[in-house]
Amino acid sequence: MHVFVTGATGYVGSAVVRELIGAGHTVSGLCRSEEKAAGLKAAGADVVYGTLDDVDTLGRAAAAAEGVIHLGFTNDFSDFEGALALDFRAAEAMGAALEGSGKPFITTAHANGHKVDQAVLAMAEQGIRASIVSLAPSVHGEGDKGFIPLMISIARTKGYAAYIGDGTNRWPAVHRLDAAVLYRLALESAPAGSRLLGAGDEAVPLREIAAVIGQQLKMPTVSITPEEAATHFGFLGPIAALDITNLYNTAQASQATRELLGWEPTHPGLIADLEKGHYFAQ
Repeated sequence: MHVFVTGATGYVGSAVVRELIGAGHTVSGLCRSEEKAAGLKAAGADVVYGTLDDVDTLGRAAAAAEGVIHLGFTNDFSDFEGALALDFRAAEAMGAALEGSGKPFITTAHANGHKVDQAVLAMAEQGIRASIVSLAPSVHGEGDKGFIPLMISIARTKGYAAYIGDGTNRWPAVHRLDAAVLYRLALESAPAGSRLLGAGDEAVPLREIAAVIGQQLKMPTVSITPEEAATHFGFLGPIAALDITNLYNTAQASQATRELLGWEPTHPGLIADLEKGHYFAQ
């Protein structure tokens, strides 16, 4: 299958491109610079030059492909609503090009069931095999720039690794290479209208994450109160206090995804990945 991938040079997208090519698919990846294009070409992908606001380019590339995986996002948190609006227009443009084709269109879920998600799922009624992948809040592995590196940076600054209360609140996690396999399987066989969850670890206690950070940095691991969390973790405080496994019924949703697609994560879990030490290299 020839697949058009947006966000093809990103943290997850670059892994998806390699996974697709390794499984025998061909890939065209959206890219806005020659510098980024070099990595795509080295992976064996073709390059489509453009950006998410170039809706004509997106439409043409989607129409020319046999399937689309939409991973591009601006990540402009200073104007998050603007970023969501841009993503909505991009999804609409690609959806219009795929209408009535029966081709797969896979995208990543947004927080709070944003209208982008609703629009993508509605494509299932327009002759498109559309589905949405929700990823665990920690997508870990080489090159991670998300929650875990932020927790490590905070620990280095404060001189100790912290968890909140008894630290039994739990985070789901998934290795980026396992996430890449999930996107490929969704492309190949997810039924139209599917909601899928990528969680290799369904429930990692925050206390265990803090403990391995403390061990690796050779510093204490300390319990802090919910009131102290905002000062310690900054904007991450409210997230660090959540039991996300319960909040989103992660175990049930993850099991349903595995049964539907035959997805079985094979790469190290979050704690094992942290214990390998690459997160702590400076």
